[in-house]
Amino acid sequence: MYFKRYDATQAETWNAFVAQAKNGLFMFNRKFMDYHSDRFTDHSLMAYDDTGALIALLPANQRDGTLYSHQGLTFGGFVTGTKLKAANMLELMHLLQAYLQQNGLSKAIYKTIPHIYHAHPAQEDVYALFRTGAQIIRVDITTTVNLSDPLPFSELRRRGSKKAAKQGVTVQQSHNFAGFISMLAGVLAERHDTKPVHSLAEIELLASRFPDNIKLFTAEAAGEILAGTLIFEYPHMAHAQYIAASPAGREIGALDALFDTLIRNTYAHKAYFDFGISTEEAGTVLNEGLIHQKEGFGGRAVTHHVYELPAAR
Repeated sequence: MYFKRYDATQAETWNAFVAQAKNGLFMFNRKFMDYHSDRFTDHSLMAYDDTGALIALLPANQRDGTLYSHQGLTFGGFVTGTKLKAANMLELMHLLQAYLQQNGLSKAIYKTIPHIYHAHPAQEDVYALFRTGAQIIRVDITTTVNLSDPLPFSELRRRGSKKAAKQGVTVQQSHNFAGFISMLAGVLAERHDTKPVHSLAEIELLASRFPDNIKLFTAEAAGEILAGTLIFEYPHMAHAQYIAASPAGREIGALDALFDTLIRNTYAHKAYFDFGISTEEAGTVLNEGLIHQKEGFGGRAVTHHVYELPAAR
C-alpha cells in the first residue's frame, strides 16, 4: 500500500470513488470541498494497494505541523471502497502514521464518520485507531430519529405542531435562501453571539452544485418565513444542517410543524433523520435545552468521535 497526495488533476478520479464508496457522501465531492479551498492548505490523501488500485481517500488539510480530517467538513475519516476490509485498514492506519513521520507531521486529528452515514458498515477505522494507540480527544452528541421505527413525539412537540396548523402555518420546500439566512443570522447573533458558518453566497453556490442534496424547507404563514431548516440529504438519511425560527415562529410552534412534516412525511422513507450536535466547547458542554427539544421529536443520541493519532516513532 502507498499514499499519493491529492491534487486537482485527480478530481474526477476522487469524485468517482466517493460515489461508490461504503461511506461516501456528497460533501466529500471536490465540488463541495473546494468551495472554501482558500481557507485551508489541502493535504488530502489517496491510498492505493500494491496493484495500483485506489482503495481509500482521506479528506484532509495541514495546519501547524498537524494533519487534520478536513477542518472544513463536519467529519471525514477514511472514505473506503467495498473491497477494503479490517486487516487492510489496520495496515493503512499504520501507513498513515509512517506518512506523518516522513512528512514532518507530528500527529493526525481524525474525525470518524458516524455509522448512520454509512451506506455499508465501514467502522474498520475505529478498530485500527484503537490498535495504533490513537486517543479520543472529543465526543459530540448528535440527535437522530430512527425512521424505520420512530419513537413518538413528546406532548409538547405535538401541541406545538397542532398550534401552528391552527395558525395557518404551511410547510414547503423553498428557494428563498436569502430570507432564511437573514432570519438565521439574526437568531444566531441574538441567542449565541455567532454567525452562520456559510455565507448566503456559499449556500446558494453549493445548492446550485448539489440541488438533489441541499434543500431548504420553511414553515410560513401569510408569506412570512417563521421557521426553516437547511437539509443535507443523503441516499438513506437526511441531516438538518441549519435550524432557525423567528420569535413569532417560536411563539406558535412553527418548528414543531416543520419537523413533524419532514419526519412523518417528506423523509419517512429514509432510514434516519439527524438533527445535528447539541454539544459545545469541544464536546465538554451539553446544551440541555437544545437536545431536549430534539429528543422531543423522537431523536436519541449518536456520537461523533475525534481521535488524535501520533506519528510513527
